[in-house]
Amino acid sequence: MDCVVGIDFGTESVRAHVFGLDGRPLGSTAGPYPTRFPQPAWAEQDPDDWWSAVAVAVRGALDRAGIRPGEVIGLGVDTTSCTVLALGRDLAPLRPALIWMDVRAAREAEDVAACGDPALRINGAGGSPVSAEWMIPKALWLKRNEPETWSRAAVICEFQDYVNLRLTGRVAASFNNISMRWHYQAEHGGLPLSLLDRVNLSDLAAKWPRDIVRPGETVGTLTAEAAAHLGLPEGLPVAQGGADAFIGMIGLGVNAPGQVALVTGSSHLQLGVSDRAFHAPGIWGTYAEAVYPNRYIVEGGQTSTGSIVNWFKSRFAQSLSYEDLNRDAAALPPGAEGLLVLDHFQGNRTPYTDARSRGAITGLTLAHTPAHVFRAIVEGICMGTRLILDTMAAGGFRAERITVAGGATNSPLWLQIHADVAGVPLARTEVPDACALGSAILATVATGAHPGIDEAIAAMVRVRAVVEPDPERHAAYQPVYERYRELYAALKPVREDRA
Repeated sequence: MDCVVGIDFGTESVRAHVFGLDGRPLGSTAGPYPTRFPQPAWAEQDPDDWWSAVAVAVRGALDRAGIRPGEVIGLGVDTTSCTVLALGRDLAPLRPALIWMDVRAAREAEDVAACGDPALRINGAGGSPVSAEWMIPKALWLKRNEPETWSRAAVICEFQDYVNLRLTGRVAASFNNISMRWHYQAEHGGLPLSLLDRVNLSDLAAKWPRDIVRPGETVGTLTAEAAAHLGLPEGLPVAQGGADAFIGMIGLGVNAPGQVALVTGSSHLQLGVSDRAFHAPGIWGTYAEAVYPNRYIVEGGQTSTGSIVNWFKSRFAQSLSYEDLNRDAAALPPGAEGLLVLDHFQGNRTPYTDARSRGAITGLTLAHTPAHVFRAIVEGICMGTRLILDTMAAGGFRAERITVAGGATNSPLWLQIHADVAGVPLARTEVPDACALGSAILATVATGAHPGIDEAIAAMVRVRAVVEPDPERHAAYQPVYERYRELYAALKPVREDRA
């Protein structure tokens, strides 16, 4: 039978999944690779490790699925975003990749933000800081600190571009990545040439890939070398993908205006689909056609979410299982009997974009138990999500339905509190690996198995369940939410006095 392979390169491993053309998962395998931290704020990976791991993953997935290589009609790839590489004239890496969590370019990010170029409108309407994770600050760091590498670099690209190069032999940029992390704006001149000029980085434009390929278009076909490496047929079409969470929107079926993808895990990402462009304080975007034709993507995010739950469980509740904590917390009323948590344990991504903000647990009494703290942490995370949705609404985008993926889907309590706090239904889909499914969907489009992304979503994504908000609990959370909104400003002076 015909099938496609979706390859999802994450931070710690690559996962290859085989899917039928109806979206049914047939088999998957992961291949790990290490991250190295040579200095504080640095995080690097060896591209050869990616290439070794993907062979393990793809071959293992085919074996588990019981699929012969000739039954695969195409493959698609997504990767982490803002993972930047410098390639020499032979297109081999000149140094390890600076992965997304590498923030050595903090000073460069400040310089980019201070340049005042109109391309910065996607950063909270020009009012938000630029992330040190992003492409331009990292490229600027390379030019300033490794001039020999910079002069030898023929290509500066992303993880996505490098993997596609290894697969097909073609140097091409992902329209998805450049729209959201390179300040490329199709409606305002394309590449941010004036921004590059203002920060003395005009030579970067000549090092970026000249070809730009949109999600679902064909980058090329598998070379003989790549085919032998993966155990797949030579000439197999390779579909363009992009940043993992954004391609995950496709795997969740979030493609209509008013829909939001909530991608959960150690952090949360909120990605909404809009039928119009807008820029507003406290949010990132909108990104024109970054995922779908004739639509825009608005972005919000929380830096620490599931990681806070893990912190509490591992440090203070080792003797309790998650089942115990969920059960006991579910028996408590909304508001955890006076406890309130600010979820800024690793700073705030949106709406404040404040890396120096810190978390807080307030309202503690001697009557509170671990279950109270656990519930308050979950509620604080959900309050942070609602604040992002409200900030989007203030900019003109209102969430009508949320589709959720990731770690929070393992807890009915989390899902219900998210729905109750936000007052918006939460949908769950059948396939939990939304990023891999999104890449597989793009493979079906590139091969012509489905005529377009929307049609492929209709054929391959199915909703498993919908969690409806409870009106009474939503009302009960309103005063808790108002107190949550006050916490950041109330704690900021104390934090600054201690700095």
